[in-house]
Amino acid sequence: MIKSMTGFGSARGTCGKLEVSIELRSVNNRYLDCTIKMPRLFNPLEESLKGVVSKHISRGKVDVYVSVDSSGADDIEIKVNRPLVKAYVSALSSIAEENGLSGSITVADLTRFPDILQVEKREIDPEQLCAGICAILEEALIGFCDMRRREGEKLGRDIAARLGEIERLTAMADEVSPRSVAEYRKKLETRMCEALQTAGIDESRMLTEAAIFADRVAINEETVRLRSHIAQLHGLLGSQEPVGRKIDFLVQEFIREANTIGSKGNDAEMSKIIVDLKAEIEKIREQAQNIE
Repeated sequence: MIKSMTGFGSARGTCGKLEVSIELRSVNNRYLDCTIKMPRLFNPLEESLKGVVSKHISRGKVDVYVSVDSSGADDIEIKVNRPLVKAYVSALSSIAEENGLSGSITVADLTRFPDILQVEKREIDPEQLCAGICAILEEALIGFCDMRRREGEKLGRDIAARLGEIERLTAMADEVSPRSVAEYRKKLETRMCEALQTAGIDESRMLTEAAIFADRVAINEETVRLRSHIAQLHGLLGSQEPVGRKIDFLVQEFIREANTIGSKGNDAEMSKIIVDLKAEIEKIREQAQNIE
C-alpha cells in the first residue's frame, strides 16, 4: 500500500513533571529531510528523535515541533550543608563557653550564616527524558502515518484508473498501426500508377517498399514494453515498501515508449492516441511526486 508524503500528526503527554506536546508536518521532498524544532535545553535529544522519525518515514520534508511546559514541575530542592552547620554550632558553643556567655543557638541564628542552605535545581535523568519524549513522538507518528496511508490509498486508486486508460490507448495503438501500413501501400500504388501511367506495377517492388515502411512504423516492441511497465506499476501500488522512486523511474520509461510510438505514427488517428496517452502518463507523473 503506497503512502503519501504529506501528512500531519500530534500527541501530548507527560515526561516526569514536564508537559510535552509534539506536532509533525510533512510535504514532498526527493529524500528524507527531518528538522526538529524544540527548546534549546533539549537539543541533545535531536539525533534520538530523528532516529525515531526515520524508522517510520523514508522520504519527505518533515518538520517536528516539540514544546515543553515546565511550569508544573517541582524541580527546586533546598539542601542543608550539614558539615557546615556542625562547624558553626561547635564554633558558637566554644565562643559562649570561653567567654561565659549565656543563651541558646536557634535555627534562625544558623540560617543567617552563608552557605548553610543551598538552593539547587533537580536534574532530570537524560535517559528517562529521552525515552519519555520519544514515546510521545511515536504516538504522534501513529496518527501521522494513518493520514499518509489514507492519502496514499486515494493516490493509488487514481493511478490505477489512469493505468487502465493507458492500457486501453495502447490496445488502440496496436489496432491502428497495421491500418497505416495498408493505407501506405494503397497510396504508394496510386502514386506509382500515376507516375508510370500504367497499371502494370512491379509487385515485388511494391512489397519491398511496404515491408520497409512496415518495419519503420512497427510499434510491437514499444507496446509490449509499455504493457510490461503497466504490470510493474500495478505491482508497486500493492507493495508495503516505499515505492516513490521506483514509480518515478517507471514513469520515465512510460514517457520514452510513448515518444517512440509517437515518432513512428504518421496519421491523425495515431497522433490523437499519443496525445491522450501522454496526458495520462503526465497525470501519473504528477501524482508520483506525492508518493513516499
